[in-house]
Amino acid sequence: MNYTWNWGIFLEPSPEGVGTYADMLLSGLGWTVATALSSWVIAFTLGSVIGVLRTLPSKAANAVGTAYVELFRNVPLLVQMFLWYFVLPEVLPVGLGTAVKQMPDAPFYTAVLCLGFFTASRVAEQVRAGIQSLPRGQRMAGTALGFTTAQTYRHVLLPNAYRIILPPLTSEFLNNLKNTSVALTIGLLELTARARSMQEFSFQVFEAFTAATVLYVLINLVVILGATLLERFVAVPGGR
Repeated sequence: MNYTWNWGIFLEPSPEGVGTYADMLLSGLGWTVATALSSWVIAFTLGSVIGVLRTLPSKAANAVGTAYVELFRNVPLLVQMFLWYFVLPEVLPVGLGTAVKQMPDAPFYTAVLCLGFFTASRVAEQVRAGIQSLPRGQRMAGTALGFTTAQTYRHVLLPNAYRIILPPLTSEFLNNLKNTSVALTIGLLELTARARSMQEFSFQVFEAFTAATVLYVLINLVVILGATLLERFVAVPGGR
């Protein structure tokens, strides 16, 4: 294979007329991080609510939680991304659908919502497993103290459950971060999309995707380090 390596390509001006190819990739990294963090806020909040619903004694609450998890977890993410971006505006009222399609940065907001709702179904299962792994005595202790169900979850069950599920939640966040690459299919110029643009403009395919790989690895390592420090900070003394 005759391939001419050119690592200096990153310092050459990009065809967009603003900055270099390195700036192009860093811009994509910024959109990746913004999409991952924004969607994680939705995923963690909604996933916690759904996870709690699945552990309540109410059959109706369990049914709602189960239906949500089965719907969003069993439909491929790519299909959901297309549904959110291409189908949803068409089924909305005409005026609202047109406004959604003409909204600035529509791919970003669509990706945030899609990833948030999709990842929430996975977070919900982690929260459910964490709550159910706690000894029954903790729930009974909350009742004995006169707590309502909401207060028992708020002050007793959830704080301990989150300590248990912090490692798998870290994995879910990393998956969410990497899943942002799917958003290139709806036009979001995140890191993978920028790497593709770079290789299409410069034909330096190996350099472009090597740089993208390094950036993904670095940001994942930062997340893992932060999660490790957080796990040590919230650990129960004497628990290990």
